[in-house]
Amino acid sequence: MSETKDLLIEIGTEELPPKALKKLSDAFTSGVVAGLKDASLEASEVISYAAPRRLAILLKGVPVQQADQSVERKGPAKAAAFDGEGNPTKAVEGFARSCGVSAFDLEEIETPKGIWLVFRQDVAGKDTAELVPEIVSKSLAKLPIPKRMRWGSSDIEFVRPVHWILMMLDDQVIDGEILGVKSGNTTKGHRFHHPEVITIKTASAYAEQLHQQGHVIADFEARRAEVRRQAKNAARELGGIAQIDTSLLDEVTALIELPIAVSGSFDKEFLQVPQECLITSMQDHQKYFPVVDSDNKLMPYFITTSNIKSSNPAAVSQGNERVIRPRFADAKFFWDQDCKVKLESHRESTKKIVFQQKLGTLFEKTERVSILAGFIADEIGADNLQAMRAAEISKCDLLSNMVQEFPELQGIMGSYYAKHDNEAEAVAAAMQEQYQPGFAGDIIPAGQIGKILSLADRLDTIMGIFAIDMKPTGSKDPFSLRRAALGALRIIIEGDLNLDLKALLVQAADGLQHKVDATAAVEDAFAFIMERLKAYYQDQGINSDTVNSVASLSPTQPLDFDQRVKAVADFRSLTESESLAAANKRISNILKKVEGEIPNQVNQDLLNEDAEKILFQAVVALQEKVQPLYAKGEYSTALSSLAVLREDVDNFFDNIMVMDEDEALKNNRLALLSQLRGLFLEVADLSRL
Repeated sequence: MSETKDLLIEIGTEELPPKALKKLSDAFTSGVVAGLKDASLEASEVISYAAPRRLAILLKGVPVQQADQSVERKGPAKAAAFDGEGNPTKAVEGFARSCGVSAFDLEEIETPKGIWLVFRQDVAGKDTAELVPEIVSKSLAKLPIPKRMRWGSSDIEFVRPVHWILMMLDDQVIDGEILGVKSGNTTKGHRFHHPEVITIKTASAYAEQLHQQGHVIADFEARRAEVRRQAKNAARELGGIAQIDTSLLDEVTALIELPIAVSGSFDKEFLQVPQECLITSMQDHQKYFPVVDSDNKLMPYFITTSNIKSSNPAAVSQGNERVIRPRFADAKFFWDQDCKVKLESHRESTKKIVFQQKLGTLFEKTERVSILAGFIADEIGADNLQAMRAAEISKCDLLSNMVQEFPELQGIMGSYYAKHDNEAEAVAAAMQEQYQPGFAGDIIPAGQIGKILSLADRLDTIMGIFAIDMKPTGSKDPFSLRRAALGALRIIIEGDLNLDLKALLVQAADGLQHKVDATAAVEDAFAFIMERLKAYYQDQGINSDTVNSVASLSPTQPLDFDQRVKAVADFRSLTESESLAAANKRISNILKKVEGEIPNQVNQDLLNEDAEKILFQAVVALQEKVQPLYAKGEYSTALSSLAVLREDVDNFFDNIMVMDEDEALKNNRLALLSQLRGLFLEVADLSRL
């Protein structure tokens, strides 16, 4: 077994982009690991480090040298390598020249296709220290950096100026030059607490030495955990709970080398402003963690994370309080100003905002959505006046001062303003719920009016974009139609809405008639939306063939589709399912080959074999039992009831010749099989399982 050592690589830079730090670190690590693997130098353990001024990797147990390798290159066939006089052809001479030998030095190998010439050579493995600089350089060159920068008079480019390079195998420096900087065994500590050079003793001591001597926690996850821990403790001391947003936590972690939590407070008068406004201001502008009580109500405190151990923490806290006050004052001003006018007063201004050039303004869109929302409300027995009202004012908050300052508060502020205007509670709630679900795993609207508005808005967008032939292609989806389609399906299925999707799209297309003829696009839009069900059920662990067995029947009601899929999934757990699925496949293949029409009814007088008589009686009895179940959508119970057919079906195929020479007997048996298959086709095409 070859000798191994720990390999340490660190790229020291100016402050890296905080939102990209983790992504850069992961890509850098992946690139180096892949490069070492290609060189047959795999580590036993890989540890990534990422801090504001450094990307580093510790690779434990890396072989210090490649193993010797036997290289074999296949050349031309012997028949094509030499002419009739035994002289080498140009083809073999060129191959031999590329190998650095004569054509007569090549070896022969036997293959099923004849004799071929090959070049074999034993190559000594290279030292790891010799290979690492190039591996690192290639990895850095492939980092996902949208815009690289240059510094000084050099043409070298990187995400930020590079100040030092550290490369070591245990305690030995790997000589090399990366991005114009010569490597060494030194790093730098905290920019303020230890800006001096630190000499790393060994690769494995890097993280501990940097922490103890340099006041830098290099491990991103460890630093992240420390930020969270300190924020929680600080909030607890204030009698509250730190509200820690994951993305903000990552950003704060990427901004600091040594986390020091500092608490602060603000005037209670600002709590009159909706807390989402204050929280957004704290998180987005100041990178503060809000503090809430046990009821999730905002308290007049915040937690910030400093990068410096201050001798006067109170002064740091006061500085942060001074910074946040004008931000909150602005938020209060926006809130007060917006409350002076009715939410619906902004509706006229939506006539000036273009939704899409061919589809008209935002005002025109809300008009269409209002009509569609009213239609949906009538279909499910909801309040159509509330549904239409919610749609009419749904985009008005986009013109408010608060949303123009904080766009991410759209919908949330609409809900507050609607409540302030004494709109119906369901209408006010729908202002926020219209954007749900907004991302994978997000909740669907809780209220019926919210469900209706969110669904109508999505269907209008999908139908309109399909009508103007701008549907998604490949990875391009500028209007996020895939997400909109999945959201629409989730609202219908998880919201338990008994709606016909195709009928809704026809209504949506009708609403667009003054802008564009959308009728021809209904089928494409319907297929596009239903296609999203494959991913939806895949996330639930349901096989694609189960989904396809239902999709083959083209149900147009997503809720009904869902009930069928779950019924088939339940059916497949039964011991009888495999045999019955195989029988359905066999029946399907038989019926496909039949020329002419199959009789609609079975003639009992022509049933002359016990096996077919028994199967017929079983089918008739089950038809009476399962038809009421199908009518009520109780597909799972119905399919489970059909499981008893397995023995009779197996017995039928074991003893009956379906394609009998007697035409009457054959057609009667085909009618029986068609009737049998029809029992299952009420739910799904089991022949696809």
